[in-house]
Amino acid sequence: MKKTAKLLALLLITTVPALAQIKNLNKMEKRIINPWQWQDKRSYVQAVEVKNVESTLYVSGQTAISAEGISSNEDMKTQLIQALQNLEHVITKAGYECKGIVRLNIYTTSTAELWPHFQIFQDWIARHGIKQATTLLEVVSLFETLKVELEATVVK
Repeated sequence: MKKTAKLLALLLITTVPALAQIKNLNKMEKRIINPWQWQDKRSYVQAVEVKNVESTLYVSGQTAISAEGISSNEDMKTQLIQALQNLEHVITKAGYECKGIVRLNIYTTSTAELWPHFQIFQDWIARHGIKQATTLLEVVSLFETLKVELEATVVK
């Protein structure tokens, strides 16, 4: 019995540190690629390389729809704030963190209406330490009365 216990102890002593090193080797790595600096003022990056990802979350476009499923008919500022809150809620509910966002697409029915409130978006990005690739598109319309939609890819 003592030999078995000693053998198990020896195995644990030698195996656990090795497993910890392997775990560190598999830790997710993000590399930001920015051949220029101008995008920094716009709160996005040109490309994000991600290695050793544990899992990936693809988030459907989040808009200003209430928990009861009612589409907002408020102004752009109010809808942007609600869309960001909904995006954050889905991400955290799934067990991810906003800082893991690597791609964030923005769809809006009016870039002219969005620009005056873009600082809200930039502050949210900065608060979470997000470095993401982004595409912003003006579209003819969104669902019902919605003005802005945020679609994300999140990794951990």
